[in-house]
Parts: sequence; C-alpha cells; structure tokens
Amino acid sequence: MEDEHQCCPIERTLSVIDGKWTILILRDLFDGTRRFGELRRSLDGISPKTLSQRLKGLGAQGIVERVIYPEVPPRVEYSLTERGKSLRAILDQMRTWGSL
Repeated sequence: MEDEHQCCPIERTLSVIDGKWTILILRDLFDGTRRFGELRRSLDGISPKTLSQRLKGLGAQGIVERVIYPEVPPRVEYSLTERGKSLRAILDQMRTWGSL
C-alpha cells in the first residue's frame, strides 16, 4: 500500500525540484543547452560532485537529457526534456513570488 504522501502531487513535484542547486540548474537550462563547465561557472559555489549528482538525478527522473558526442576530448551537453520544460511555469511563478 502506497504512503498517502507519495500520491500527493505537491510532494512528487518537490521530489524533483528539491533544493537550491536543482532549481538553479533548471533555471540555467531553460536558456538552452549547456556543457558541464558552463553550468559550473554559472552556479557560483556548487562543487563538481554536487553538480554531477544533481544532473544524474534529473536525468534519472526524465527531466534532463545528457548527450555525449564522440569527439576527443568528449563533449557532453545537457538540455531539458519536454518533461523538464514543463517545469518552467512553476519556476516562473517562484520568480514572480520572489519579486513581491
């Protein structure tokens, strides 16, 4: 039997956008495809380990797509999936609320 909180849409949403770094990663990816280094530079204070963990988690949830190009050195790019793009309205509302 499922826990009643697991069925809660708000809790499911929070499980995706959990924490400061995840929200800021999403914010940056709304502007388009980014490489790991670009994300790291734009997110002042994030460690490479944390960024990597967040990106892997978002990938596992179907929010972020990771594309590896067979080049030397390898080029890896991150972008939002359609599911990830659907979070834009939520973050836009957070931005509006935060501006009050």
